[in-house]
Amino acid sequence: MEIKVLGPLEVRENGVSVAPSASKPRQVLALLALRAGHVVPVPTLMDEIWGDRIPQSAVTTLQTYILQLRRKLSAAHADTGSGRSSKEILATAYGGYLLTREGTDSDAAEFERLAARGSAALEQGDARAAATLLARALGLWRGPALVDVQPGNILGLEVQGLEEARMQVLSQRIDADLRLGRHAVLLRELRVLVAQHPLQETLCGQFMLALYRAGSAWRALEAYQRLRRTLSDELGIEPSPQLKRLHQAMLAGDPALTPEPASLMENFLMTG
Repeated sequence: MEIKVLGPLEVRENGVSVAPSASKPRQVLALLALRAGHVVPVPTLMDEIWGDRIPQSAVTTLQTYILQLRRKLSAAHADTGSGRSSKEILATAYGGYLLTREGTDSDAAEFERLAARGSAALEQGDARAAATLLARALGLWRGPALVDVQPGNILGLEVQGLEEARMQVLSQRIDADLRLGRHAVLLRELRVLVAQHPLQETLCGQFMLALYRAGSAWRALEAYQRLRRTLSDELGIEPSPQLKRLHQAMLAGDPALTPEPASLMENFLMTG
C-alpha cells in the first residue's frame, strides 16, 4: 500500500486508488492512514467525524464507512485475485480499527526517517549531509498536509503537528546551508518565508544572518526592528534573548559572525 498525506491524500493498494471522494469516509481513511500500524479507537474516529454532535446512529454509520473502504480495497485486487483480504488490510481490533503497516510505503514515515537522520547529521557537525537529507525530507511535501481533506478535531491536530515538523526541518535545512556558506542563495527563500511567518524568530534570525554575511548589515538590523515592532504590536512581547544577542553582535561587528558559520546558530539562535 502507498500512503501519501504530505499534500493531497493519496492511498493506493495494488496500484489502485482506494481514497473515497465523500468527505466523512475520506476523513476516516486519512486518520487511519496517518496512524497506520496503530489501532484507532472507535471513540476517536467518532470525535473526528462528528465532534461533540455524535448522532445515535454513529456506530452503524461508522461501520458503513469502514465497509465502503474495505470494498475499495477488495476491488483493488479484483483483477489479480491475489493479495491480502480487505479485513487483513483494514482490521477490526481492540475496540477500534487498524490499517496494517506491513508492506506500506508512507511519505510521512519516510519524512520522519530522513528528518531524524538529517537532524543527527547536523548535531554531529556534518552540515553537507544534513542539508542533503533535510532537503530530501522536504522534497516529499506536495503542498499543505491533507489539503483536500476536511479535518475534524483529531485530524486538525495531526495536520498541525505535521506542519510544525515541516517548519522545524526547514529551519534545520536553512541552518545547514548557512553553515555551508550558502547565504547568498538563501536570501530570496528567506525573504519569502519571513513575509509568510512574520512572528517566527528563528527564520528572522537566519534571514538577518544571511543578510549580514551578504554585506547588507543595515538590512539585517532593519529586519530585526521590523520583527520587534510586529511582536510588540501583535503579542506585546520583546524578541527572545537569543535574537537580541544576535542583534547586539551585529551592532558590535562581532567577527565571529563571519568566518566560522558552523557555530553561529548554536551561539545566537538555538533555544535549546
